[in-house]
Amino acid sequence: MIYSDIKDKSLLELNELLKEKKVLLFELKAKLKTMQLTNTSELRVAKKDIAQIQTAITAVKAN
Repeated sequence: MIYSDIKDKSLLELNELLKEKKVLLFELKAKLKTMQLTNTSELRVAKKDIAQIQTAITAVKAN
């Protein structure tokens, strides 16, 4: 996910996207615990996406 794609979205869209990414992260962590996750780099990507969305939310609230 690229930050320039995120920063143009509204606060409602960002909150919805954040919720989806948090659910994805939860599912990935569950798969990791049960040894079903083969590509562990997906965890890092999901965490980065969440951080970028939270940064965009902060920027929208500041304006």
